[in-house]
Amino acid sequence: MQLEIDDSSLIVYEALASEVRLRMIQLLSNNKMNIKELAEELQLSSPIVTKHVQKLEDAGLIRTEKIPGKSGLQKVSILKVDHIEINFPKKIFHSFASYETSVPIGQYTDFSLKPTCGLASEKDFIGPVDEPKYFMDPKRVDAQILWFTHGFIQYQVANYLKQDEQLQQFEISMELASEFPFANDVWPSDITFTLNGHELGCWTSPGDFADTRGKLNPDWWPSNLNQYGLLKTIRITNHGTYMDGDLMSSLSVNDLDASCERWTFRIEAKEDAVNAGGVTLFGKKFGNHPQDINFKMYYL
Repeated sequence: MQLEIDDSSLIVYEALASEVRLRMIQLLSNNKMNIKELAEELQLSSPIVTKHVQKLEDAGLIRTEKIPGKSGLQKVSILKVDHIEINFPKKIFHSFASYETSVPIGQYTDFSLKPTCGLASEKDFIGPVDEPKYFMDPKRVDAQILWFTHGFIQYQVANYLKQDEQLQQFEISMELASEFPFANDVWPSDITFTLNGHELGCWTSPGDFADTRGKLNPDWWPSNLNQYGLLKTIRITNHGTYMDGDLMSSLSVNDLDASCERWTFRIEAKEDAVNAGGVTLFGKKFGNHPQDINFKMYYL
């Protein structure tokens, strides 16, 4: 689940602002439980526990199902979410001028990948799934989601810096997740990023998420497939490369050839990675974030 710093996420923050409800989440992380079982564990009355359960249901954190019991059907509560990420507003670097380019995920310039794999536009799948050759289909430029288990996908953008302009920071942002057949919220994947042949570092995606539908997904997209990713931002600065503030490598903007004609960016799931869990990449009409792959160069 992804949360924003706005009113739309307030119901979740309010649901979590309770010691009782936090304890309920901990209990439900181990087992499905009915109201009576929760009440006994929490040493509270059933009516009070029912109100807390409703709060967590309204926030989308748990769901209730009817299952066979000793005396007929009984209602049990089940934890829906095992990961929450909060997206804070981005800082703006006022002191720098910038060039910004947005590249649709279907406009890759090279790839080499293995199944499971596939791609889809806003309207339909592009060719059969698990057939890498369809990544060469002319309709690939319309792709709004793509996925693969091993290999890489590569993009190129023009370098608009002029000779007298000095690169101060390079920023790349995208929405991505792991790749698992259908989906798996706990499926770590080591994803490696490279810019002009320089390895920027590796990020471990926690899973391939389908606990809730992606906010932007078209109606035809099945609910049991990849629903959304995490919005990740790589920043190459003059003192290292970071992802969302965490150091990825010591590579700095001074290690880049800022006079190059184009920037080549590669996203890779290495076959020999410790967590070989693939890649799912989301465009501006899939997932939770209305953006493609954004490249931004800050300069003086």
